Amino acid sequence: MSDLFNSNPFASSARQFAQSALKANSLAFEGFENIVKLQLQTVENSFKSSVAFLTEAADVADLESAKTIWPKGASLVKDSSEQLYATSQQVFGQALKTSEAIGQLYRDQFQAANDSLVKVAAKAKKAAAI
Repeated sequence: MSDLFNSNPFASSARQFAQSALKANSLAFEGFENIVKLQLQTVENSFKSSVAFLTEAADVADLESAKTIWPKGASLVKDSSEQLYATSQQVFGQALKTSEAIGQLYRDQFQAANDSLVKVAAKAKKAAAI
């Protein structure tokens, strides 16, 4: 039975495609893991900055201290927005990198399967001519 799968080019191609699907799944999971890690780091940094600001803002008791904390709040919003934008660019880059790796994996598999089937077809044509 094993010889049947090894000698049949279609079964061999199917096995190769199944292996590629497993590799693609692994690549996709690694990409997702990296994206989640990036986002968690961003949330953690934003949370720390916000807590530090809110701790300082809790001490505001009069208008003068509110005037001094106001620029810090605006700076926090600006920094958080910039960090969010940078993270979204990194997430997009990671997603693109992952999709390119998966695409290359399948391109290589299709090319290998095509080459294998062309060889088998050439052998069959040669055998039929004899």
